[in-house]
Amino acid sequence: MENKWTDRTALLLGEDKMSRLSNAHVLVVGVGGVGAYAAEMLCRAGVGELTIIDADTVNTTNINRQLPATHSSVGRLKTEVLAEHLLDVNPSLRLHALPIYLKEEAVGELLQAEKYDFIVDAIDTIAPKCALLGEALRRGIPIVSSMGAGAKSDITQIRFADLWDTYHCGLAKAVRTRLKKEGLRRSLPVVFSTEQADRRAVITVEGEQNKKSTAGTISYMPAVFGCYLAEYVIRKL
Repeated sequence: MENKWTDRTALLLGEDKMSRLSNAHVLVVGVGGVGAYAAEMLCRAGVGELTIIDADTVNTTNINRQLPATHSSVGRLKTEVLAEHLLDVNPSLRLHALPIYLKEEAVGELLQAEKYDFIVDAIDTIAPKCALLGEALRRGIPIVSSMGAGAKSDITQIRFADLWDTYHCGLAKAVRTRLKKEGLRRSLPVVFSTEQADRRAVITVEGEQNKKSTAGTISYMPAVFGCYLAEYVIRKL
């Protein structure tokens, strides 16, 4: 009998779970340091349909930590590079790669256009991140969100938690504040780190769209965040 590439996963999870994964459609928004690894792990686990969204192109500063980033991919769309990679893993994957910047006003239309079984939020910009989280909560679509991985290096302090129980994370604090103003103090699963950010690793930047500062990063932290997100989705589907 010919071996299937999913055989080892099926041995662990069972055929019923594999069938649910194969029939699931997961939306991953943001495929940079965290989201690309989440998408790959979902793909390798056997999730049958993925929609990936990101407008960015690969920059040389991404190479230290982002899955789509290599010297040969600089300048290419991250969604394009990742799509090629995912389809090489699973040629039967039903993949929708959208190279768009998700604006607040477009979130409702996005979630209305398709039925998503789960959403992975790996956006690092407050406005669209909170718009996606808020709309998913209102519509009752399962979602898991990544908080900040920058300026941190200790993987032993990465945790699952409810958004409202997080600490030592500036991004989580900003998200809590925005959602609270919108009257959305609802349970929201997130991945975050209890480690305090190294302030020496954060610098202000000018002239970059939707970005006031940039943080130092290490290769493994975004990858582990992405794996946590994928594990949560796989466990819940």
